[in-house]
Amino acid sequence: MGREDAAPVAWAVSTDYVPYPAAVAAMEARAAAIADGTAGELIWLLEHPPLYTAGVSAKASDLIEPDRFPVFESGRGGQFTYHGPGQRVAYVMLDLTKRGRDVRAFVAALEAWIIDALAAFNVTGELRDGRVGVWVERKGAGWSREDKIAAIGVKLRKWVSFHGISLNVEPDLGHFSGIVPCGQTEHGVTSLVDLGLPVTMDEADAALRASFQRVFGPVEDASAPI
Repeated sequence: MGREDAAPVAWAVSTDYVPYPAAVAAMEARAAAIADGTAGELIWLLEHPPLYTAGVSAKASDLIEPDRFPVFESGRGGQFTYHGPGQRVAYVMLDLTKRGRDVRAFVAALEAWIIDALAAFNVTGELRDGRVGVWVERKGAGWSREDKIAAIGVKLRKWVSFHGISLNVEPDLGHFSGIVPCGQTEHGVTSLVDLGLPVTMDEADAALRASFQRVFGPVEDASAPI
């Protein structure tokens, strides 16, 4: 899913928690600027304070504890999800006009990006038919289950993407109990630390950056939009 001209993508990391409404406003402004040719592509890594977001397919019944954290309507695909400290959110603002205008290939590339990054920690990320995101299979004595470790929810406008992915590095997994995550009642959620891997956010960022370059092409350091 590389660019036709192989131009580097701006890569920005916010060190402070970013409020969700401010992030969405900045992301939409950047996507519009990319579409009209006045700004370049951007990957923006950040953490949010604890909150729930409702994608375009969200069901009200899946919001179990509506007063637990702020709830925001989101234009991305998908259902309810949780964002908060310890979870790396990567907002993906790419110009698909220069990357083939193939939505299915774009989503597959996002999946490949996450799976390749997880492999840096010897974690096998897997896909499942009918379930969005990246999953890990867990087994013990007489039991097995599949837990979600990363979510994907994107939107396109004028062939420019925004919203993106989230990878659970070390969030409080108990915060997912206030929703039915992505409409899945039969499966749980996990994180790199929950899997017994003492991965820091900086280490996760390094893996995501290296993997992104293998899947999408080169990047260059940039300032966060806010």
